[in-house]
Amino acid sequence: MPAKKRTRSYDPVKTRAAVLAQFEQVRQAVRTLDAEQLASPTRLGDWTVRDLAAHVTMALETVSRNLERDEPAKAELTLLEWPFATADRAADIADGTRRLAEANPDLDALYARTGQRLTEALAGAPGTRLLAARTGAMPLDDYLVTRTVELVVHTDDLNAAVPGLEIPYDRQALAACTRLLADALAAKAPGGSTEVRIPPYAVVQCVEGPRHTRGTPPNVVETDPLTWIRLATGRLAWAEALEEAKVSASGERADLGGLLPILS
Repeated sequence: MPAKKRTRSYDPVKTRAAVLAQFEQVRQAVRTLDAEQLASPTRLGDWTVRDLAAHVTMALETVSRNLERDEPAKAELTLLEWPFATADRAADIADGTRRLAEANPDLDALYARTGQRLTEALAGAPGTRLLAARTGAMPLDDYLVTRTVELVVHTDDLNAAVPGLEIPYDRQALAACTRLLADALAAKAPGGSTEVRIPPYAVVQCVEGPRHTRGTPPNVVETDPLTWIRLATGRLAWAEALEEAKVSASGERADLGGLLPILS
């Protein structure tokens, strides 16, 4: 279990807006895809683009569905624990995604229903309201931060799968996703010997060893947000990122290869 660490605060108003904005960006892109593009493979095993597009709605429908359920008695999962609690559900998610894609040939209609249900469900819902998520009960505000991860990661998956597709990233969604995955690394490998920089969104200290206090840190890792997200989710291998100069790493404790991915 990752070490306990103080959770970063997120502006709930901005997070809600970011979730809705990124979902709409994906919807607008998906509605332009033809049958051949939707049947194309993705980097997610045997998922097609259609499967992946359907999965995005499933990731958002969990908010609406859980707001309709009875509220749990207590929280079971913190925001920083969420990235480490998702792997056990991979098989169920894959099965549910395929069933959803098969049952909804009209993806735009599916997106329209999902977006409307989400907007209506969020209206007036307090951020402290607990959701009975399968990974563990969480407050709504925290759970919406996890939805930025789902949306940003799968936006990148869609862009990678369809040549020429360039779905934009909402800045706030990208920032929240980057920060949560960076903080999860710091929780997984607590310490102060290595500084991980992901400008302009995050800087974290991690890895056991001599703590840096002043001047230039002896161990520094720096990369851009999308490269970091790909590393943290296993879309890109550490060695490949170094070879392609997508990440810079200096110092004897700057090798993060053994700590990645964070989310799988």
